[in-house]
Amino acid sequence: MLRELDVPISLIAPEPSTWREVLAALDADRESFPLEGRRVAVQEYGESNEELLRGLAERGAVVTTVPIYQWALPEDIGPLRDAVNAIVRDEIDVMLLTSSVQLRYLLKIADEMGMRDQIRRAFPKIMIASIGPLTSQELKEHGIQVFFGK
Repeated sequence: MLRELDVPISLIAPEPSTWREVLAALDADRESFPLEGRRVAVQEYGESNEELLRGLAERGAVVTTVPIYQWALPEDIGPLRDAVNAIVRDEIDVMLLTSSVQLRYLLKIADEMGMRDQIRRAFPKIMIASIGPLTSQELKEHGIQVFFGK
């Protein structure tokens, strides 16, 4: 998109282009692009990435966050409650997660329903697909096996 708008690109982080690769690319190019004292705006995609923000600040950047949208539970959480119940009843064969916040909200609702243990026991019976390395990392941090994804 930036290229289409003729916006100059000074640095490209290698795949999978997570915050880790962004910081590593900045570190590798710190001679020609030092962060010390520079103002850096971070466009947020629903939630703050504390590791990225801390990493930029540790490198001397003055960081401004720019939230462009916010993840929130819908007013009607009935469908999410229904999903928790369906998972626990072994009615779900495949679950696709496109963002780590989806897992956090699913587990939050399961907690509120008093079903955290039941949903955790059901996960190994489900083929779980993950889009993106950060979503896969979140799943792994919760001890949930990812069948598809990195």
